[in-house]
Amino acid sequence: MPFDAQTPGVLGADLAGRALVSAAAGRRTQGLVVAAFGRHFEVDIGHGERLACVARGKKGGIACGDHVALRATGAGQAVIEGILPRRTVLLRADAYRTKLLAANVTQAVVVVAAQPTFYPDLLDRCLIAAEAASIRTLIVLNKCDLEDLTQHAERSLSLYERLGYDLLRLSAHQSIAALRPRLQGHTSILVGQSGMGKSSILNALLPGAGAAIGEISEALDTGRHTTTATRLHSLGPESHLIDSPGLQEFGLSTLEPEAIARSFPEFRAHLGGCRFRNCAHRSEPGCAVLEAARVGTIDPRRLASYHRIIESLAPLRHSARGTHR
Repeated sequence: MPFDAQTPGVLGADLAGRALVSAAAGRRTQGLVVAAFGRHFEVDIGHGERLACVARGKKGGIACGDHVALRATGAGQAVIEGILPRRTVLLRADAYRTKLLAANVTQAVVVVAAQPTFYPDLLDRCLIAAEAASIRTLIVLNKCDLEDLTQHAERSLSLYERLGYDLLRLSAHQSIAALRPRLQGHTSILVGQSGMGKSSILNALLPGAGAAIGEISEALDTGRHTTTATRLHSLGPESHLIDSPGLQEFGLSTLEPEAIARSFPEFRAHLGGCRFRNCAHRSEPGCAVLEAARVGTIDPRRLASYHRIIESLAPLRHSARGTHR
């Protein structure tokens, strides 16, 4: 029996309004992946019913937020037979593997804080991945109750506000009221470095979510990973929030240098003005990007960040060329 391949909408009115087939063994239906644990998934098929699922054969590449086609195999269990068309996909990739963070998200909420110290390069990488995937971004500066420490973070983040990024200041331990309207109508994913307070934000938004709150190691100035799976939470009929594990790095090896350059919003107006078509914006004569940095149109910190990202990818690309000789 073929399944309905119509592209579904978000969990809520679209799934609830669709005539879903009963999850009896052998029957087919569709659902939304609401949790991903390696190769095991929890899928919501509407009307409050969730199934424990595995992927068919060696099928991979399934992410939280995916709409999938299922075949029930027993009470409360099913196998995923296909992934329905995606609107967006957010991923990170290093030399060894590609990690799908979420699918069909419309907003990436990048959480930073004054303590532990956040890494601007990691923030840049998160923003680049979202830009490349055509996903809007919201930067959240958490722990603003730590006023002395927050001042330094504010100075660092003022650059991103000047670039047009939306910056929201809050303290999850005091109030997240300002964040709620920013999530309405979106499927958002919380991303960021470990220890930034993503779990605290989730707990404040959804007290029943039961997210563990990480302890901060002051000696190491880092956070402890507390989220071990990616999970989607409903905030209302048209609003969802995906919680993801804390990051210490964000690989961009699936992106070409040209795509990375375009993902710097302040570069875009200058990319067509370089003397050479294959300009690397390093030291080439007639480089419009370098000239923009010289006159102050592009902040030198962002140009340096771009150079570091490109340099980090060079060994990976050299290795890949050697593999295909």
